[in-house]
Order: sequence, then structure tokens, then C-alpha cells
Amino acid sequence: MPVVKSSDGGSLHVDGFRIRVFEILRLPKLSERLEAIERAGWNTFLLRSDEVFLDMLTDSGVNAMSNEQLQALVNLQDAYAGSTIYYDFLRAVNEILGFRYAYPVHQGRAAEHILSKLFVEPGKTVITNYHFTTTKAHVILQKGRMEELIVKEAFDTESTYPFKGNMDIEKLRETIKKIGRENIVFIRMEATTNLVGGQPFSLENLRQVRQICDEYKMPLVIDGSMIDWNVALIKKKEPGYKNSSLAEILREITSMADIYYASARKAGSVRGGFIATNNEEYAKAISELIPVYEGFLTYGGMSLRELSALAVGIRQMIDEGIIDYELRLIEECVEKLSARGIPVVKPPGGLGCHINAAKFLPHIPQKEYPAAALASAFYLVSGVRGMERGSLSLDRLPDGTEIYADLELLRLAFPRRTYMESHVRYIVDRASWLYRNRDLVQGLEWVYEPKVLRFFLGRLRDKRSWGREVARKYLEELGEN
Repeated sequence: MPVVKSSDGGSLHVDGFRIRVFEILRLPKLSERLEAIERAGWNTFLLRSDEVFLDMLTDSGVNAMSNEQLQALVNLQDAYAGSTIYYDFLRAVNEILGFRYAYPVHQGRAAEHILSKLFVEPGKTVITNYHFTTTKAHVILQKGRMEELIVKEAFDTESTYPFKGNMDIEKLRETIKKIGRENIVFIRMEATTNLVGGQPFSLENLRQVRQICDEYKMPLVIDGSMIDWNVALIKKKEPGYKNSSLAEILREITSMADIYYASARKAGSVRGGFIATNNEEYAKAISELIPVYEGFLTYGGMSLRELSALAVGIRQMIDEGIIDYELRLIEECVEKLSARGIPVVKPPGGLGCHINAAKFLPHIPQKEYPAAALASAFYLVSGVRGMERGSLSLDRLPDGTEIYADLELLRLAFPRRTYMESHVRYIVDRASWLYRNRDLVQGLEWVYEPKVLRFFLGRLRDKRSWGREVARKYLEELGEN
């Protein structure tokens, strides 16, 4: 993004791209929204896209693609094995990320599946800064366990600590001594950390983790699905990196990874994913599993057209002209909501704006899923589809015991180069109305509860039919729209 001196003094930020293709959006009427959320079992995942005004469920697979990526999609060269498109992808991984070996997979959770199959054994532990839902599910399905050692500031949504994705180094040393090096399969760092509000880790923290990995001879695995935002936030916040390029920061991060994997649906802006490494032994082991679960090594479950677009996306994810757009929108959304007294995760991070549902709806106990209730209520009053990131996103223990999340968040994701400032103003206005009427919102209870990743397909009901009371009050004050 070009930053120039303003004629009025100070700096002027100018977006380094323009919009050439657009989608017409429709705001469903209130009565349609009430019918839709009831039919979806108060689960925003089960809404149809034509029932949604602003779709802020996720940044996965819904980012705007560049004209160069769209051009790459019409590449008609195809081959089951040995495609030249694969070798262009491999060059992009080598040039931008610095890895010699790279294998496509159909999406990020496929990479997690392969790595869990390769490393995780019953009773063994993966140490991470913080879990992601599918990552943890794959570890548990292999009968392993996950130890989360994120810094304590991550759970203080009011704290402005700049790197809430950092791993607690003291706890890391204590945990290794407690459970034993022989019981740890690898250390994982997620960039940025999804479930605590899209918060980044610092390069200094990553270096400390790398040092411990070297000391104990443990592999370091980096989930780089949203590494573009982590890189940009390091440049913005970490001392000594203001004048570094995004490319330089990215290569410093990846140079510390034994294995790097990513969902290409995020920073890469295409549907797919990949695993990369410089370790020949790991590469050989990974390559033996890819054909079993994904496809041949040179396509790995992706269409070659998307693999061609991914090569472009990897090169563009460190483009200084486009990387800051969503970060500035997220920052604006967080600041405007906070100014109205609405509890949000601070400081603004990557991925989206996160509202603290536990503070927004303090009268709803965790056993009644306040984050899910807030996601449903916010859709009802706005047509904006966000995602619950709280206790509903965790599965029960095998004995049926409920696990309660560290944070109860409503995430409003900002897909890359998709939404604009007017959308932020609308979000702030509707969230403000709901906050003034928050006592009307009550909890949710299960109608159908899957055993694994229940937040995807589960159905609930609004206790005491509070949704209709919210709709009645909204209609009375703001009308059908």
C-alpha cells in the first residue's frame, strides 16, 4: 500500500489495487432473517449464502482473487503426474518461502491429517501456542493430546499487548520437563493465532521457540495459513522491523520451520493447501502418505488450475501494495465498536473483528453458549453472518463432559479485498443496537449435537423463543430492514 506525504501534513495511505469485478448484495428482510436462522438451528454455518447480506463467517476460500490469479485459472495444461504447473508452484514456494520440497493437498486440514498420521501416536503430545479446531481434532483422532502454552495476555481482551500469539517460553520449558521430551512429537506455532482474535507472534518469540527445539531436538512446525497478517503485524509492531520488507520478514519466519503447512484458502486466496520442508527425511515420509489420502504428488487433491493460481497467490501475499487493506478495516471496526462501549478483542489483529460475547452477554452462562447466541442474534438484526469462536467450537470429552473455552468470541472475518468502509459503519450501527437491547438475548440448547466438530452441523434452539422477542423489538424501532 503506497504511503505518501499529505499536502495537509502527515501521511496519506492509498490502497494499491482497484476493484474491476463486483457482486451485488441483497439485504434480506427481518422476517426472512428470522425464518432463516430458525431453519438453520441457530447455527450460522447452516445458513444459505442467499440468506446472508455480508458473509463474514470466515476468510477461508472467499477472498477476492487478483487478475493474475484469474488468468492462471484458465491455464488448460493438465496432467495426472509431472505437470509443469506443479513445478511453477514449487518455484514459487522456493522463491518466496525458501523450501525445496512442497506437496499440494486439497486444503489445510488435509495437511493436518497427513502430519498427524506421520507424527502423532497414542498418548503423545503436540505443543502449540494455541489450537485450531481441525488441528486439535486430527491430533485427538490419532489418540494424541494437545498442550496449549500461549501467553496469559491472550485471554485479556482489554490488554494491548502486541503479540498475544506468543508462546509462553517459561511454560514451554516447564512442560517439556514435566511430560518428557520423548512424549512430544513436535512444537507447532500458528500464524496468526485464530481462536484468540487473530493475534500474531513475534519473531523474537519464534527465535526462542526455535532455540528450545534445537536444544531438545524437536521439530518446529509452522501453520502459515494466515502468515500474511502475522508478517504485516510484525513489520508494524515489532522493534527493528519497521524498515524491513514483508518478504524479508516472511523468510526469517520460514527459515526457522522444519515443516511448514498452510491452507491456501486464506493467504493464498485459492482452494487448496500444501506442506513444505527442507528436510529430506520428512519430505520422503510425507510423499509416501500424499498418494494414499490426497492424490499424486504433483496435484495432491487440487485442480491444476487452482494450483496455478496458488503459485501466483504465494508470490502476491507479500505485496506491500495490498496487504494492509483488511488490517486497516479491522482496526477501524475495533476502534468504533470500542468507542461505543462494545467489548472487543484488543489490539486489532488479523483475520477479523472479534466481539467478546461473555462481556456482551454476561447474563448467559457458558453452558448456554453466549458466543453462538451472539452470532445468531447479530445475524438476525443485521443479516451479517459471523462465526462463533467459543465453547460451541469445542467438542465434549469422551465421557460427555463439556469443555468451556478460554474466550467466548463472535468473529466477524474480513476476507481479503472484499468489504469496504461503508460495511464497517453498518456493522457498528447494528452491533450498537443489539448491545442496547442485549438483555433480550438468551442462551441456546441442543437439538442435534454431533460428536466431532459439532459447530459445523449442530442444531440448537433459542431458549424461551428469545429470537422472536428480539425481532419484535427490532421491527418496532428499525422496521423490516
